[in-house]
Amino acid sequence: MFTLIIDVLARVVVRTIDFMGYPGVFFLMLVESCGIPMPSEIIMPFSGFLVAEGKMNFLAVSFVGAFANLAGSLVAYWIGLKGGRALIEKYGKYVLISKHDLDLADRWFMRFGNWTVFFGRLLPVVRTYISFPAGVAKMEIKRFSIYTFAGALPWSILFTWLGVKMGDNWEQIREKLHNFDLAIVVLIVIGITWYVWRHIKHRVHE
Repeated sequence: MFTLIIDVLARVVVRTIDFMGYPGVFFLMLVESCGIPMPSEIIMPFSGFLVAEGKMNFLAVSFVGAFANLAGSLVAYWIGLKGGRALIEKYGKYVLISKHDLDLADRWFMRFGNWTVFFGRLLPVVRTYISFPAGVAKMEIKRFSIYTFAGALPWSILFTWLGVKMGDNWEQIREKLHNFDLAIVVLIVIGITWYVWRHIKHRVHE
């Protein structure tokens, strides 16, 4: 099922970029950063393949990808800032998120927000969703923007370069990253499980 979904997304990416060019790269990378599953591990390598074919420019593709990531991240940040916090404060108790947890998140992003956003942009899966909690925690938008772009640019450059090097075999990049993506998902599941267990244990002892 997962492979089928990736195949469908790959076809969407190829057709969009073939038809729209740089605006297609921008649109797809923006969508990914808004929190909608649209793997940049497909978008940028295919764009790199087109660079190798002489149809696109390496630096242009890399910067378009990074700026699109910033634009999409700002949308997700704004949603978290304007609506996410109120929603969590009202309904968070039903998913074991308390006011104390929000306060902890605020303090975390106050102290470590720069590096959380920067390194979050460099991790598969995490990079797609890091902007929303930054907005919920009201991270200062200037810092958020700087570190988002700083993390998005090397990602875009790396995967464009890999696409150039792989050429016709650019799709293998996503296949090789599959196990790494699974490892990230497993770590996230472990983290959520620990979080739920800690809250249930705390409530039992109240």
